[in-house]
Amino acid sequence: MEIAVLKNSGEETGRTLSLSADIFGIEPNDHAIYLDVKQFLANQRQGTHKSKQKAEITGSTRKLKKQKGTGTARAGSIKSPTFRGGARVFGPVPRDYSFKLNKKLKVLARKSALAYKVKDSSLLILEDFTFETPKTKEYIKILENLSLSNKKTLLVVSENDKNTWLSGRNIQNTKVVTADALNTYDVLNAESLLLCESSVGIIENLLK
Repeated sequence: MEIAVLKNSGEETGRTLSLSADIFGIEPNDHAIYLDVKQFLANQRQGTHKSKQKAEITGSTRKLKKQKGTGTARAGSIKSPTFRGGARVFGPVPRDYSFKLNKKLKVLARKSALAYKVKDSSLLILEDFTFETPKTKEYIKILENLSLSNKKTLLVVSENDKNTWLSGRNIQNTKVVTADALNTYDVLNAESLLLCESSVGIIENLLK
């Protein structure tokens, strides 16, 4: 599977890069994608939500009225959920939403997400580049050259490049990640996936 390598200017370099069909050319598995994205979003949840139970409400413990003879329901505490200011019935408590998935399934999900990008012609290979200093304007210019200024993009670099990350940090709908941190959610969430040339080999080694 050959894909043309582009320059930052949007022009073709005249070279092509061969992508592994075992990774970028598989038949996507939608259920694997669903599970991986579900796990990713669940792991982002802090789970710190909390409402007070009956024992935690501040209030008098005096019995409000006599048990019988009032013509209304019995009531033993002002902290009852039936009264205003009382406890909440079955309210949320702190919990951990994370769950585990098999490594092979996660690999399949990432392969499927990449395969979808290839099928949709939403994957571009860029010649490796760096910024001497953080320059947001230069990053925006690259997106304009590629006709991606109004699209949600994900740039995958081979290793941590602080200047590149800082250059794209303040641009809306733009994200920069390293190849070893690539995940299914980010790939699918981006309208266009930009892979630096040197990052392709790292991705293929991780997913083979």
